[in-house]
Amino acid sequence: MGRLRETDVHWMQHALHLAEIADSRDGEVPVGAVIVNAHGQVIAEGSNRVISDCDPSAHAEIVALRMAGQGEGNYRLPSTTLYVTLEPCAMCAMAMVHARVARVVFAARDPKTGAAGSVFDLLASPAHNHRVEVSEGVLADEASRMLTNYFRRKRGKAEL
Repeated sequence: MGRLRETDVHWMQHALHLAEIADSRDGEVPVGAVIVNAHGQVIAEGSNRVISDCDPSAHAEIVALRMAGQGEGNYRLPSTTLYVTLEPCAMCAMAMVHARVARVVFAARDPKTGAAGSVFDLLASPAHNHRVEVSEGVLADEASRMLTNYFRRKRGKAEL
Protein backbone atom coordinates (compact mmCIF):
# COMPACT_ATOMS: atom_id res chain seq x y z
CA MET A 1 0.00 0.00 0.00
CA GLY A 2 1.16 3.49 -0.81
CA ARG A 3 1.71 6.19 1.71
CA LEU A 4 -0.76 8.99 2.20
CA ARG A 5 -0.08 12.54 1.05
CA GLU A 6 -1.18 15.76 2.70
CA THR A 7 -3.62 16.61 -0.11
CA ASP A 8 -5.40 13.24 0.03
CA VAL A 9 -8.00 14.34 2.59
CA HIS A 10 -8.84 17.47 0.57
CA TRP A 11 -9.46 15.55 -2.64
CA MET A 12 -11.38 12.79 -0.87
CA GLN A 13 -13.66 15.43 0.65
CA HIS A 14 -14.33 16.60 -2.90
CA ALA A 15 -15.11 13.03 -3.97
CA LEU A 16 -17.46 12.63 -0.98
CA HIS A 17 -19.26 15.82 -2.04
CA LEU A 18 -19.77 14.32 -5.51
CA ALA A 19 -21.08 11.14 -3.88
CA GLU A 20 -23.59 13.17 -1.85
CA ILE A 21 -24.86 14.84 -5.02
CA ALA A 22 -25.20 11.47 -6.77
CA ASP A 23 -27.39 10.27 -3.91
CA SER A 24 -29.48 13.38 -3.21
CA ARG A 25 -30.00 14.64 -6.76
CA ASP A 26 -29.89 11.49 -8.86
CA GLY A 27 -30.81 8.66 -6.47
CA GLU A 28 -27.59 6.87 -7.35
CA VAL A 29 -25.42 4.78 -5.06
CA PRO A 30 -23.24 7.50 -3.47
CA VAL A 31 -19.83 7.03 -5.04
CA GLY A 32 -17.74 9.97 -6.26
CA ALA A 33 -14.42 10.14 -8.08
CA VAL A 34 -11.92 12.91 -8.82
CA ILE A 35 -8.83 12.73 -11.04
CA VAL A 36 -5.97 15.08 -10.23
CA ASN A 37 -2.89 15.63 -12.40
CA ALA A 38 0.72 15.91 -11.24
CA HIS A 39 0.29 19.67 -10.78
CA GLY A 40 -2.55 19.19 -8.29
CA GLN A 41 -5.28 20.27 -10.71
CA VAL A 42 -8.59 18.49 -11.16
CA ILE A 43 -8.80 17.21 -14.72
CA ALA A 44 -12.03 15.24 -14.30
CA GLU A 45 -14.64 14.16 -11.84
CA GLY A 46 -17.59 11.84 -11.82
CA SER A 47 -20.21 10.16 -9.74
CA ASN A 48 -22.23 7.02 -10.26
CA ARG A 49 -24.53 7.32 -13.30
CA VAL A 50 -25.57 3.66 -13.60
CA ILE A 51 -29.27 4.27 -12.87
CA SER A 52 -29.54 7.69 -14.54
CA ASP A 53 -27.82 6.61 -17.75
CA CYS A 54 -29.15 3.01 -17.79
CA ASP A 55 -25.50 2.04 -18.22
CA PRO A 56 -23.96 -0.71 -16.09
CA SER A 57 -20.48 0.65 -16.85
CA ALA A 58 -21.20 4.19 -15.62
CA HIS A 59 -19.41 3.83 -12.30
CA ALA A 60 -17.95 7.03 -10.85
CA GLU A 61 -14.41 6.01 -11.84
CA ILE A 62 -15.37 5.22 -15.44
CA VAL A 63 -17.29 8.49 -15.76
CA ALA A 64 -14.22 10.39 -14.52
CA LEU A 65 -11.77 8.39 -16.68
CA ARG A 66 -13.85 9.08 -19.80
CA MET A 67 -13.95 12.79 -19.00
CA ALA A 68 -10.21 12.89 -18.30
CA GLY A 69 -9.32 11.05 -21.51
CA GLN A 70 -11.45 13.40 -23.58
CA GLY A 71 -10.15 16.48 -21.78
CA GLU A 72 -6.53 15.44 -22.11
CA GLY A 73 -6.96 14.17 -25.66
CA ASN A 74 -5.34 10.89 -24.67
CA TYR A 75 -6.51 7.53 -23.35
CA ARG A 76 -3.36 7.36 -21.24
CA LEU A 77 -3.41 9.31 -17.99
CA PRO A 78 0.10 8.93 -16.55
CA SER A 79 1.06 10.92 -13.45
CA THR A 80 -2.57 11.17 -12.33
CA THR A 81 -4.19 10.23 -9.05
CA LEU A 82 -7.77 9.00 -8.94
CA TYR A 83 -9.64 9.57 -5.67
CA VAL A 84 -12.77 7.47 -5.15
CA THR A 85 -15.04 6.96 -2.17
CA LEU A 86 -15.37 3.18 -2.62
CA GLU A 87 -12.76 0.58 -3.49
CA PRO A 88 -12.77 0.04 -7.26
CA CYS A 89 -14.40 -3.05 -8.74
CA ALA A 90 -12.64 -5.24 -11.32
CA MET A 91 -13.99 -3.22 -14.27
CA CYS A 92 -12.82 0.09 -12.83
CA ALA A 93 -9.49 -1.30 -11.66
CA MET A 94 -8.67 -2.64 -15.12
CA ALA A 95 -9.71 0.65 -16.73
CA MET A 96 -7.18 2.38 -14.43
CA VAL A 97 -4.48 -0.09 -15.45
CA HIS A 98 -5.21 0.46 -19.15
CA ALA A 99 -5.22 4.24 -18.66
CA ARG A 100 -1.88 4.05 -16.81
CA VAL A 101 -3.23 5.94 -13.79
CA ALA A 102 -0.30 6.33 -11.40
CA ARG A 103 -2.18 6.15 -8.12
CA VAL A 104 -5.62 5.46 -6.70
CA VAL A 105 -6.76 6.59 -3.28
CA PHE A 106 -9.99 5.10 -2.00
CA ALA A 107 -12.01 5.59 1.16
CA ALA A 108 -14.09 2.51 2.02
CA ARG A 109 -13.25 -1.09 1.25
CA ASP A 110 -15.75 -3.18 -0.72
CA PRO A 111 -15.76 -6.67 0.79
CA LYS A 112 -18.00 -8.05 -1.98
CA THR A 113 -16.41 -6.78 -5.20
CA GLY A 114 -13.32 -4.79 -4.26
CA ALA A 115 -10.45 -5.24 -6.69
CA ALA A 116 -7.77 -3.21 -4.91
CA GLY A 117 -7.04 -5.74 -2.21
CA SER A 118 -10.35 -6.80 -0.62
CA VAL A 119 -11.49 -9.57 -2.98
CA PHE A 120 -9.03 -9.19 -5.86
CA ASP A 121 -5.80 -7.23 -6.15
CA LEU A 122 -5.84 -6.30 -9.83
CA LEU A 123 -4.04 -2.98 -9.42
CA ALA A 124 -0.88 -4.57 -8.07
CA SER A 125 -0.92 -7.75 -10.11
CA PRO A 126 2.48 -8.64 -11.59
CA ALA A 127 0.60 -10.07 -14.59
CA HIS A 128 0.07 -6.53 -15.88
CA ASN A 129 2.72 -4.32 -17.43
CA HIS A 130 1.49 -1.39 -15.32
CA ARG A 131 0.77 -1.30 -11.62
CA VAL A 132 -1.25 1.36 -9.87
CA GLU A 133 -0.09 2.55 -6.45
CA VAL A 134 -2.92 2.15 -3.93
CA SER A 135 -3.64 4.12 -0.76
CA GLU A 136 -6.74 3.35 1.22
CA GLY A 137 -8.81 4.41 4.19
CA VAL A 138 -8.91 8.18 3.62
CA LEU A 139 -12.20 9.30 5.22
CA ALA A 140 -13.35 5.68 5.19
CA ASP A 141 -15.83 6.13 8.06
CA GLU A 142 -17.61 8.97 6.27
CA ALA A 143 -17.81 7.07 2.99
CA SER A 144 -18.97 3.87 4.68
CA ARG A 145 -21.66 5.71 6.63
CA MET A 146 -22.91 7.39 3.45
CA LEU A 147 -23.15 4.05 1.64
CA THR A 148 -24.76 2.28 4.60
CA ASN A 149 -27.37 5.01 5.01
CA TYR A 150 -28.19 4.94 1.29
CA PHE A 151 -28.96 1.23 1.43
CA ARG A 152 -30.79 1.54 4.76
CA ARG A 153 -33.09 4.18 3.24
CA LYS A 154 -33.72 1.91 0.25
CA ARG A 155 -34.82 -0.82 2.67
CA GLY A 156 -37.02 1.53 4.73
CA LYS A 157 -34.71 1.50 7.74
CA ALA A 158 -33.55 4.40 9.87
CA GLU A 159 -30.19 5.96 9.03
CA LEU A 160 -27.27 5.50 11.39
